[in-house]
Amino acid sequence: MSATTIGALIGGAIDSMSGDDSAADGAIKGAIVANVLKFVLPLAVTYAVGWAVLRGATELKARAFGDGGAG
Repeated sequence: MSATTIGALIGGAIDSMSGDDSAADGAIKGAIVANVLKFVLPLAVTYAVGWAVLRGATELKARAFGDGGAG
């Protein structure tokens, strides 16, 4: 199953627990959230890994060459 389908199923199930109306609007919201997460999560992970690598490279440079203070 795709993430969109799973998001729609979960959103529909959560919305139907309230008992007010049908689960269709919850399914639509769940599908939208799943599609947004398919885009946002990889960006967030890529940013986090890049930040960690940059931070590690800066620390490695500081250890290898000192703090760079001339005074």
